Amino acid sequence: MRRFVIRRVRSLLDRSNQHHHHYISNPFLLSSSSSSSQYQSRFLSSTSVLGSSSSSSMAPAVTVDTLNPKVLKCEYAVRGEIVTLAQRLQQDLKDNPGAHPFDEILYCNIGNPQSLGQQPITFFREVLALCDHPPILDKSETQGLFSTDAIARAWQILDQIPGGATGAYSHSQGIKGLRDTIAAGIEARDGFPADPNDIFLTDGASVGVHMMMQLLIRSEKDGILCPIPQYPLYSASIALHGGTLVPYYLDEAAGWGLEISELKKQLEDARAKGITVRALCVINPGNPTGQVLAEENLREIVEFSKQEGLVLLADEVYQENVYVPEKSFHSLKKVSRSMGYGEEDISLVSFQSVSKGYYGECGKRGGYMEITGFSPDVREQIYKVASVNLCSNITGQVLASLVMSPPKVGDESYESYYAERDGILSSLARRAKTLEDALNSLEGVTCNKAEGAMYLFPRIQLPQKAIKAAEAANSAADAFYCRHLLNATGIVVVPGSGFGQVPGTWHFRCTILPQEDKIPAIVSRLTNFHKKFMDEYRD
Repeated sequence: MRRFVIRRVRSLLDRSNQHHHHYISNPFLLSSSSSSSQYQSRFLSSTSVLGSSSSSSMAPAVTVDTLNPKVLKCEYAVRGEIVTLAQRLQQDLKDNPGAHPFDEILYCNIGNPQSLGQQPITFFREVLALCDHPPILDKSETQGLFSTDAIARAWQILDQIPGGATGAYSHSQGIKGLRDTIAAGIEARDGFPADPNDIFLTDGASVGVHMMMQLLIRSEKDGILCPIPQYPLYSASIALHGGTLVPYYLDEAAGWGLEISELKKQLEDARAKGITVRALCVINPGNPTGQVLAEENLREIVEFSKQEGLVLLADEVYQENVYVPEKSFHSLKKVSRSMGYGEEDISLVSFQSVSKGYYGECGKRGGYMEITGFSPDVREQIYKVASVNLCSNITGQVLASLVMSPPKVGDESYESYYAERDGILSSLARRAKTLEDALNSLEGVTCNKAEGAMYLFPRIQLPQKAIKAAEAANSAADAFYCRHLLNATGIVVVPGSGFGQVPGTWHFRCTILPQEDKIPAIVSRLTNFHKKFMDEYRD
């Protein structure tokens, strides 16, 4: 049949060429020459347009100049120019082994744990497998292959999913039973009540951030207070929705501290320029800076937001990633409730994700936002925006519920689960310390302690000769350094200019995620490169 169709198409094309007609071939419409003529007349105003010599000079329907200017303004550094170059090098390594002074690309640019060898949590994956293929729950072999608590949890979750189908749409806020589980987990974490109706399950935290920017930003006269350095999601989302990023600078000398005086200064400056500041974004633990905010500092932030009438956007996706014994994670909701502030006092949106922590399930795209302190009519609009996307993916919804309700004492998986979790977190702490010490040993480099999250953000004092060479190459100086690092070592890091920094300073962000057996090679390559670079560009 296929050969017949191909012969028929060729015959008709030959016949068409003989009569100087041009049309789009479609085997479903080429059963006769008359049908092809009908097809042509339906979609072309005249045959002469396609056949004319002037067709080559017709302007394309879309050019960069005719795209939405907000898209052109948007940038996302963690997958920007350096990563594109790394991908080309990776392909070249495959096509031409030995062509470079390294044999692999080490991606230290993005918080993507499993791509760098981190193993998923067994209990989570067992439950997901059982939920995605329920028939195996009834097989006798299942009892020997899966833990009893994973089997029980899968049955429980399937009972909560309408029809027990993980391939079906859900409620636009997410499956109610899963939101119940997440609310219970939030309440257990904070010691204050949580309402499942306040929870919107999302495809990772990023979707929730975009949704809130879409709701809050009306024009370029609306501003969002964001930390500098910041995760580029925020600058990108603000640009896409046509708003203004109002920067507040973290104090590098004080361990990337957040000073209320800086918030006040930037807020007043923005208002003096006619900007209506709608919200304050706080990333805790910090990305890319790795600091963990103290509870007293968080109380000051809550008070500031309340007094200034700002929506508080709490990016808390690294809440499990705290590596220093003197610091603990405190959610902004817990802090605000402990201060006696309730729904009527402050508007707060808290974001969580399954991509970070010790779970690292980036590709599953799961997360949630908890919204509190919004009126019923505003909540209705938030729901409307969520419903446009129908729902988040069900696998991510299930994972979000598991993250907030892991195995408990007495469950069969309890000991193995905590061994996996603690093994990952303790290894991350060791990797952070090793890289921190290595960076601080380099000439002209200073690096604050990684208290949490998954990154280090060292400052690098570049020679004037290097800065001038970067200017001549039409590049930011830290991007110039990062490009040379990649070409010499295969190590991918992100220039600090992609996150924002105090003018005149240079940084780069490096993840702590490569497996421990890779860390010595990274340290060795980086150390050797840095010495050669500084010698080459020494003033």
